[in-house]
Amino acid sequence: MQSLRDLGYDLPSAIADLVDNSIAARATTVRIDVGFEGRDSWIRIADNGTGMTSEVLKEAMRYGSQRDDYDEADLGKYGLGLKTASMSQCRVITVASRHGTDGRISVRRWDLDAVIHRDEWDLERPRLDDCRSELVDPLKGHKGTVVLWERLDRVLDDYELPGGEAAASGLKRSCRDIERHLAMVFHRFLSGQAKRSLPLRILLNENPVDAWDPFCREEKQTKELPSQTLALELGQTYRVRVEPYILPNQSQFSDHAAFEAAGGPRKWNNQQGFYIYRADRMIQSGGWNRVRAADEHTKLARIAVLFGRGADEAFGINVAKMRVSIPRELRVQFEQIAAEVIKKANAAYRQTDDEGRHRTAPAARGSARGARPGSGGGRVAKLDARRDASVRLIRRIVRVLLNEVGGQPRLLRRLLLALAKVDPVFAAELRASTKAS
Repeated sequence: MQSLRDLGYDLPSAIADLVDNSIAARATTVRIDVGFEGRDSWIRIADNGTGMTSEVLKEAMRYGSQRDDYDEADLGKYGLGLKTASMSQCRVITVASRHGTDGRISVRRWDLDAVIHRDEWDLERPRLDDCRSELVDPLKGHKGTVVLWERLDRVLDDYELPGGEAAASGLKRSCRDIERHLAMVFHRFLSGQAKRSLPLRILLNENPVDAWDPFCREEKQTKELPSQTLALELGQTYRVRVEPYILPNQSQFSDHAAFEAAGGPRKWNNQQGFYIYRADRMIQSGGWNRVRAADEHTKLARIAVLFGRGADEAFGINVAKMRVSIPRELRVQFEQIAAEVIKKANAAYRQTDDEGRHRTAPAARGSARGARPGSGGGRVAKLDARRDASVRLIRRIVRVLLNEVGGQPRLLRRLLLALAKVDPVFAAELRASTKAS
């Protein structure tokens, strides 16, 4: 149990794994609540899904639990997610479930410290009267399942005072990370694009999580390239759908806020590449999977890759659903698709620079024409052209800095101040570019 705590989950991905279970249970609402109470802090994931009987819950709490009813749209894998995701963040996991509105509430608990002390697979069965209200209240009169995490050692132990202000602020920041991750991973479900017929609503501390579309399909300048369906032969044929997009460059976005939001949780350069979905659930958000390296000039390229759970083995999906690889049978096709999309993305990125050159060229030509022979006009024109080139470079530098370190204002300020010391022209243009951005 201790060794399985280190499968690679962070807090947002661990919570996402439990949301998978809620979706599989046909839930339409998933509520995630984070309660800060110092060392007694807790995290709760509650849904209104079908719930579990006592025997099904007992089996679900077993490590490597047995299920014979996985289907193509099911998000579960290996029968480990509930336990490994939970224990990666806490030392006590309690699950309460109610199957049907008239059914009774069943409760099971893993207490890691108790298991270590007794040296036994001792799955506890607490009485309802001994359970916290946070566990039981969401099930009063309702079917569904509640997972409660306590003793959040992996969440709070980095703080010298787990009950202090720094820990409280850190947990708030974690909530923002959780929201961004869920908005991205489940955006097809939240926006109604997933194949399942049921809607999905996710609430974090009672605030709705809105879908984040990595392909910016609401932007008028987004280009949706022709999709392809690839055949993956693994004893039987699996269909892999590939949907390429070219996002607008910064000047083409509807506004600066939309451009910043499109940068995603990991910012523009790290969000380019393949977006890989297993049964409509995002497994990978960007990255080129060794097809090529990330590059500033290709950051507008994003490619959706969608397949069902039958192709898991070929794509190398791991337990935490955080690692994926391109099947060797499809690698050449992926390289060809990526090359074509990257070419178009590069052209879209450079459109801004071309427009800038067209705007500044007439002024430079006018200066050259108006100069008298021998008056130094040619030298002035060269200086103007050189300054125009510097201006374009400065503007690009500012854009890159805002994209890459915009979330770290102190670092951004230090970098800008350092650049401003280069020369007076640079400093003046830097101030103007920064204000414009």
